[in-house]
Amino acid sequence: MTFGLFLITFTGAYLLGSIPTSVWYGIGYFGVDVRQHGSGNAGATNTFRILGKRAGTIVMLIDVLKGWTATCLALLLYYFNEIGEDQLLTYKIVFGLIAIVGHIFPVFVRFKGGKGVATLLGMVLAVHGELALVCITIFILTLLASQFVSLSSILATLAFPVFSLLGVFGQPDPLLVAFGFVMFILVVITHQKNIVRLLKGNENRVDLFGESKRQV
Repeated sequence: MTFGLFLITFTGAYLLGSIPTSVWYGIGYFGVDVRQHGSGNAGATNTFRILGKRAGTIVMLIDVLKGWTATCLALLLYYFNEIGEDQLLTYKIVFGLIAIVGHIFPVFVRFKGGKGVATLLGMVLAVHGELALVCITIFILTLLASQFVSLSSILATLAFPVFSLLGVFGQPDPLLVAFGFVMFILVVITHQKNIVRLLKGNENRVDLFGESKRQV
């Protein structure tokens, strides 16, 4: 594969991940910079909290889409015979990781982004759809039971390498297992403050069934 083509797709994955959906949407439609309210995080959860369910859902879906799209850039390389089928998973993981890095450190807003969970979900959907559905189910059930987005994200992320290792969907793939644990560690690192608040019992809850309000 030519270095130039790899550089273009590599950069494309980062720029897709860097799109600050919550910031641009919040400022463009509400005149509100979500980074100046709530947790100060430029992600879907804070958008839910500040701008309401509709805005939060739109931001989340776009963040999922950008993770999925960036990961699928590997299919372009495969389509143009730049990589073989045996390399496809590796490049999907590489481009997906780059998109997540872009979401956490976005070039468009001075490298201060979100925690990357929605973008990670988009990546996982592109890498292994069945496992992604399991993770989504665990996320939803945990969220319904606890109303903690942070706890739901951590447990859902942990489910990916665990179910991969158990071979629930076939023979365990060492690359998938390793990727899953790396993602779990990354999510734990980006949720350190949330974990501390969970342990202290003062983590923010999300009112899933209450009235949607702008809190600005």
